[in-house]
Amino acid sequence: MDSTVSPLATMRAWSPRHWLVALVVSVLSYVIVALPTDLIDNPVFGREIPPTWWSRPALAISSVLAGLLVATYVGSPVTQRDPEQRKGWVGAVLTFFAVGCPVCNKLVLLALGSAGAITWFQPLQPVLQALAIGLLGYALVTRLRTAQACPVPSP
Repeated sequence: MDSTVSPLATMRAWSPRHWLVALVVSVLSYVIVALPTDLIDNPVFGREIPPTWWSRPALAISSVLAGLLVATYVGSPVTQRDPEQRKGWVGAVLTFFAVGCPVCNKLVLLALGSAGAITWFQPLQPVLQALAIGLLGYALVTRLRTAQACPVPSP
C-alpha cells in the first residue's frame, strides 16, 4: 500500500459499520463519563464544585476520539498485546478524572484530602485532560497508520 496515504484517507475508506461503531461508542463514552461526573444533570450524582467551562467540550473531544479509536478495531483481529489499546484506556480514565469534581472523587479525597484536592488536584485537571486527548489522538493515528501498513483482507 502507498506509504503516503494519510490516516484521514484511511478513515474515508471506512464502511458504514465503522462510522456506526464510532458514533455509538462516542455517545456511550460521553454519557458514561458525563453521568457520574454530573456534566449531565441527573438525580443520582451531584457535584460540590461546578464544572469548568472546558469540561463539556473536552469530554466531547475525548469521546469522539475514543469512538474513532474503537472503530479502528472493526473487522480487524485484536492482538492481546496492542500498546495502542492501552493508551486509549489510559486516555479514557484520565478524561474521567479531568472532568470530574475534584472533591467528589473518592480516590482523590483519600489520597489528598479535600484541601489537597482543591489545592493540588484541581489545577492539574486541565493538564490531565490535555494528556488524555493527546494519548487518544496518538493511539488513533497509530492505529490508522497500522491499518494502512497491514490491511486485513475482507472475507
